[in-house]
Amino acid sequence: MKIYTKTGDDGTTGLFGGVRVKKASARVEAYGTVDELNATVGIARATALDPMADRVLAQTQVDLFTLGAELACAPGKEDKLGMPLINGDDALRLERAIDDAEKELPPLKTFVLPGGSAQAAALHLARTVCRRAERDVLSMDDFDPRDDVVIYLNRLSDLLFTLARHANLKAGVADVPWVARTATSPKT
Repeated sequence: MKIYTKTGDDGTTGLFGGVRVKKASARVEAYGTVDELNATVGIARATALDPMADRVLAQTQVDLFTLGAELACAPGKEDKLGMPLINGDDALRLERAIDDAEKELPPLKTFVLPGGSAQAAALHLARTVCRRAERDVLSMDDFDPRDDVVIYLNRLSDLLFTLARHANLKAGVADVPWVARTATSPKT
């Protein structure tokens, strides 16, 4: 089977269910961002995270592929996918992972900047892509996302933030605190 079909040469793509849409449509943007998020989670996993974080993110990648498949369906055809969609139990699983990771973390006393260890920086990048995916899903004109989808993405960004802090802790690297600019901040 060839990877190229040439059917998209006219600037359209096919949704599951047979409908063709412009590649620049809000729907394609949304599931493309979910795909990008999945790739950034893969990058974070490639940085040698601790086993707990890697295990949680391995399942997250499966979830994101499922979510992308749902978004790539023609409206009303989601039941034809033949697989369970993201649901409230998935968000609860993320909450449990957040709670487990937070047990070891010192309380937050300031905003933190993305960075510290390479693992934390990769997780922060995934977090920002997750926030964009959430915004993109909410901006689709032809789709009113299920609450479970929005909640999952919202909780996932919280998990990625927490895992970034946890990665810094495991690496023995402090979170990078945000220090507000002052009138005497150096100018470059």
